[in-house]
Amino acid sequence: MPYFIGVDGGGTKTAFALFNEREELLFLHHGPGSNHENLGGSFEEAAQIIWTGLRELLSSAKLSLDDIAFTLMGLAGIDHPFQHEMMMDLLKSRGLARFEIVNDGFIVVKAGSKTGAAIGYNCGTGTCCNAIDRTGKRVQLGGLGDFSGDVGNGEWIAANTFKIAYDDCVLRLESSKISELIMEAFDAIAEPSDLPKLLALAEDDATGAIPRALIQLFFKAVDMGDPPALRLVERMAERGAQLIAAHLAALDFSDPAEVVLSGSIHTKLQNETYHTLMRQKAEALSGRELRFLLLQEPPVTGCVRWILQDYNNGRIA
Repeated sequence: MPYFIGVDGGGTKTAFALFNEREELLFLHHGPGSNHENLGGSFEEAAQIIWTGLRELLSSAKLSLDDIAFTLMGLAGIDHPFQHEMMMDLLKSRGLARFEIVNDGFIVVKAGSKTGAAIGYNCGTGTCCNAIDRTGKRVQLGGLGDFSGDVGNGEWIAANTFKIAYDDCVLRLESSKISELIMEAFDAIAEPSDLPKLLALAEDDATGAIPRALIQLFFKAVDMGDPPALRLVERMAERGAQLIAAHLAALDFSDPAEVVLSGSIHTKLQNETYHTLMRQKAEALSGRELRFLLLQEPPVTGCVRWILQDYNNGRIA
């Protein structure tokens, strides 16, 4: 029986999963984040994290690399050919063979799509929009921060939520329910002039609890119909729609085209106003009917599904 390994490498953790040919998960191991952009040792440190994780997974399964038919990795930070080549070379030098690396946004498509050809829009720690069409062509959009106009990720929402409250409480520009919600949520913010204290609290917050709370308060304000929050969520929906429409114009998808929504902003919060706005705007821009799918499976499952598609079609020796 052939075995396959899938790796989902993100900024905060990396999942290593061993599967059989029936897509059954046999062993799962978690290691630290392997995005080279977040590591002091860059590519070298990322490669060592991945290599260590693979060896620990195989040790748990009492297998060796010779037992693995193929390994597919979806790694955050692998956005350009030189990054792909660098990581491939570093892992080959450690003894890994029969493997491939793609950006982690592509395995989301395979994990969440019903057809295997879809657009995947991820908003979590970062933002990216990846697509695989019916011919197998892959395209990645976004993921370059301000340089590609990325919006809607956690840091972006938290910062803009604070700005809305700052404009209200400090600059006295436009009132917002967000200010009231912040004062209700944080004991240290007893009056509007206390708002800057929140930044000092955030600097001492190693858990990320304050940014998460701001994101939750933002979506609560959206549901309350708060005008500044609604304008911000419309900006998020507009940018997401533009990315989706660009893929639809350039690639080949069946009707209705599938859009897999992934990342904590899309899946853990699941704000109906935001999702509905984005779908409506994307359909208007593209002239296409869309089916939005929330990612239900761990992204690493997309690795084995992709491997088996190619393995069964003879594209993997």
